[in-house]
Amino acid sequence: MNTLKLTSCMAPNADEFVKSLAQYLAKKLNTQIEACLDIPWQERELGFDAGDIEICWICGLPYIWKVDKPSPQVELLATPVLKGKRYRNRAVYYSDVVVHRDSPIRNFADLEGKRWSYNEPQSHSGTYVVRDHLAKMGTDCRYFGKVVESGAHQNSIQMILDNLIDASAIDSWVLELELIKRPELTSKLRVIDTLGPSGFPPWMISKLVPVELRRRIKHLLVEMHQDPIGRSILDKVEISHFTASQDRDYDPIRKMAQSAETIEWAEI
Repeated sequence: MNTLKLTSCMAPNADEFVKSLAQYLAKKLNTQIEACLDIPWQERELGFDAGDIEICWICGLPYIWKVDKPSPQVELLATPVLKGKRYRNRAVYYSDVVVHRDSPIRNFADLEGKRWSYNEPQSHSGTYVVRDHLAKMGTDCRYFGKVVESGAHQNSIQMILDNLIDASAIDSWVLELELIKRPELTSKLRVIDTLGPSGFPPWMISKLVPVELRRRIKHLLVEMHQDPIGRSILDKVEISHFTASQDRDYDPIRKMAQSAETIEWAEI
């Protein structure tokens, strides 16, 4: 293949990393790789599903939906392992329940009747993990007084700052990157609870890509942290390394999704 297309359905604050990764792989493979980031993330995923984009970074929830279909045309490639001590060298992340620093809310129990936002309906970290938590509590979205879709984790953070909502579950990695980019937020936000851990969003690859090329790309990712240039790219986004994760690593998300779908989730 002379040209590969690569994309991401992660938060926008990961886009520069994705561009750098595409350039890194292109140089190593001596192949042109186009980072498709100038379209809405929904169109990026549709392009991957259609086979027009060969490599995609995606949430663990749509990952299981894709590979659990009969005769899936995509497969697991590799998964980032984050640097933070809380991740314990595992390819996992958390959903941090965030409120404004000045809020009287101290724990999840205090959120009953409060204003809640989620990034988008098919997000594991922002929606499904919360639905699972509510299901285990024996309740549903009506536990909150108001539920609104923000469109992105970063939008939810801004809504908390603007006092438009009381709380939201934020991808722990997205939150970490935002606090690095905007350190003043440390004094304005507070984490009151943590849901997870969950399998970190994996990179996927189309089976239309020749087997040997798939193997080469996986090898380059897994060994990337040992290359000085690769290491510098990973360091900028608090990633330790890539790991060749297994499909079974996403079984907990499968179980959470089954639980989540037993309860109602809609704007109220």
